Amino acid sequence: MEIEIYADVVCPWCWIGKRRLEQALQSYDGEVTVRYRPFQLDPTPVTEPKPLVEAMGAKFGGRERAEAMFAQVSQVAAGVGLEMRFDRAVHSNTFEAHRLIRFATERGRAAETIDALYRAHFTDGIDVGSKDALVKLAAEVGLDEAETREYLDSNVGRREVAADLAAAHQLGVTSVPTFVLAGKYAVTGAQEPATLLAALREVEQRESAA
Repeated sequence: MEIEIYADVVCPWCWIGKRRLEQALQSYDGEVTVRYRPFQLDPTPVTEPKPLVEAMGAKFGGRERAEAMFAQVSQVAAGVGLEMRFDRAVHSNTFEAHRLIRFATERGRAAETIDALYRAHFTDGIDVGSKDALVKLAAEVGLDEAETREYLDSNVGRREVAADLAAAHQLGVTSVPTFVLAGKYAVTGAQEPATLLAALREVEQRESAA
């Protein structure tokens, strides 16, 4: 079964959802292929990186409200073994990060690259909109540093990532994570592993009956 994951690397629920899917797959006997699809929560260019708490405070009605939201999601993340340090996180545009994921996917290193991007943003306070930071992360997961920099400095992949982002909206994806199973069944949100496992088994039955 193919599982497409629409997600953004600065979306905390996407990281939680990815971990919960991995937990669900530990109890699933069927064969799966996971494909990562890009989505941007905020496509607005970021000219000057600033603390995420400042950016979200301006968007959601103040710093205190943003910090309360962060505390809640950090607690949920800790429950699945993920450390989120929103006090370190940097507000970033993720277009170049999605280009890096595309580059890594072509070289068979998508999963580890995506995990590295999540950790960089949520745990280490790294600006994932920075090409220099992306090149360093790529090297850490085994991608060729010079080749990665050449790719990101070029226009290769820009059109394709932009087309994928547009396709997500055309398909009606408005929130992430969204899991599309077997190309036609959508599960939205960072559902519990048991819910995802039940969805996988139900889709398997439907596809077998069809």
